[in-house]
Amino acid sequence: QVQLVESGGGLVQPGGSLRLACLASGGNFARYTMAWFRQAPGKEREFVAGMPWLGGPTDYGDSMKGRSEIPRDHAENAVYLQMNSLKPEDTAVYYCAVSSDYSCRQYGCQAASDYYYWGQGTQVTVSS
Repeated sequence: QVQLVESGGGLVQPGGSLRLACLASGGNFARYTMAWFRQAPGKEREFVAGMPWLGGPTDYGDSMKGRSEIPRDHAENAVYLQMNSLKPEDTAVYYCAVSSDYSCRQYGCQAASDYYYWGQGTQVTVSS
């Protein structure tokens, strides 16, 4: 069973940084696409960034492009979301997600419906 566990959320001041972690288990992640999404109250789940587990071009959503990166650690089965220059509008629950679709691994996917497995999320609050 695929399991994804996010951590690293919390309260951060505007302009600050956070690094979220997603620890993955239970799957053949070499075949998967990993991604981060976020969802603010009353809003749709939004793509932040994603990339094939084995590497390749990173896809970025519009909202955090230029302010985020997603390093990974294959040995730890971990993918991270490094967020910089945080803004109050970045406040959301952040989710790690996995797609096993070959098309996503090959071309990238940004729709939440393209992802099969999700973590429980970690809250990020950007406020003074």
